[in-house]
Amino acid sequence: MKLIVGLGNHGSQYEITRHNAGWIALDQLIEKYGFTQQKTEHNSIIFFSTINNEKVLFIKPQTYMNNSGIAIQAIMHYYKIGIKDLIILHDEKDFPVGKNQFKMNGSAAGHNGIKSVIQYLGTQNFNRYRIGIGQPEQGWKIIDWVLSKFRSDELENIISTSKNISEFVNEWTKGVTFQNIMNKYNS
Repeated sequence: MKLIVGLGNHGSQYEITRHNAGWIALDQLIEKYGFTQQKTEHNSIIFFSTINNEKVLFIKPQTYMNNSGIAIQAIMHYYKIGIKDLIILHDEKDFPVGKNQFKMNGSAAGHNGIKSVIQYLGTQNFNRYRIGIGQPEQGWKIIDWVLSKFRSDELENIISTSKNISEFVNEWTKGVTFQNIMNKYNS
């Protein structure tokens, strides 16, 4: 079973904000692969899918960004999903819009959602897909920047780049290693 989590904040006021880049990318995967069932449990909306005979859970935590780890830990425990079968999709302020990258592990680098995941999972060693949202423009505080809405051209870029990498799910469920996925898509 694979667990693909998009980090974000629930509520209409956050729908197309920079901090919700993970949800925006996850929506593209759900659109491509579909789902057979949707449930709200473990502080999350869960979309159940089967891809290449592998069960896949697409997750949108409903705990707000700073407590994402609570929901992810609960789902991993309940469904008995190992750390190697997890990938987190999240915004990355250190990348410009359009630059995205798969990563196997590392610190939170100031990202409160990732801090929460590290805290609740007890490790930094989990797969990630980092989605560039750009550095704050001059005069912006980081919190205001990540909660600001994407411009329409930026949103289109996030959607198209997410569609471009969506094939990684097909490969991952066929047994392609995450290292090989990184080598292919990070080039």
